[in-house]
Amino acid sequence: MNAPLRPNTLAPDPLSITVTGARLTYGGTELFANLALTIEAGITTCLLGPSGVGKTTLLRMVAGLAEPEPPTAIDTSDGAPLHGRVAYMAQQDLLLPWLTVLDNVLLGARLRHERRSPALVARARALLDQVGLAGREADRPATLSGGQRQRVAIARTLMEDKPLVLMDEPFSALDALTRLRLQDAAAEALAGRTVLMITHDPLEALRLGHRIHVMTGRPATIGPALEPPGLPPRAVDDPALLALQAELLRRLAG
Repeated sequence: MNAPLRPNTLAPDPLSITVTGARLTYGGTELFANLALTIEAGITTCLLGPSGVGKTTLLRMVAGLAEPEPPTAIDTSDGAPLHGRVAYMAQQDLLLPWLTVLDNVLLGARLRHERRSPALVARARALLDQVGLAGREADRPATLSGGQRQRVAIARTLMEDKPLVLMDEPFSALDALTRLRLQDAAAEALAGRTVLMITHDPLEALRLGHRIHVMTGRPATIGPALEPPGLPPRAVDDPALLALQAELLRRLAG
């Protein structure tokens, strides 16, 4: 990491999301039904579960990228629709190779045909500084490491400045050491935001999550929240986390 990250002070007003009665069928098979999940305001909620259980589809439903099946209901704490208020970060960084680092961070504004004002550019530069990439604004993605590319993706996600941030296994393609560093970066950069993150890694969930749910079974259910002590990012060798990791593995196996 090039510089210590600063807690984010520009987060929008916290927003909580409640999912009730969620239903998903695929090929005539009911993957989940009457599923419920609360994404608490201003904290990171992690969702663990085996592959194929429906986690990504649930995330896409919340993002508005997948049509919810009745009687699925997705409600916000302020009663307003979620449309236009969600930032989505996928497993791949999805950087455009012909754009510079700075232009990739500004991509959303460019697609919306917003004016490239000095204030907009200054904010993008500040976010790149926050994720430790100051001085790399003019570089192309091909010159960056995998971890640096994910930092750009984090900055681009924050640039959208949305009340809800959805992350679908954003660090799973990275090596172990880079993954730990990016977890630290994400925890500090996303402080104070409402985040739902999918992961397959119990230790990652314990390092980053304020609340952790496990989604298992068929039809799938979501278990009660586990709340690790302390604030993210938690130390990877914390004995309390290692004990809780065993508990999460038991829940996954169940």
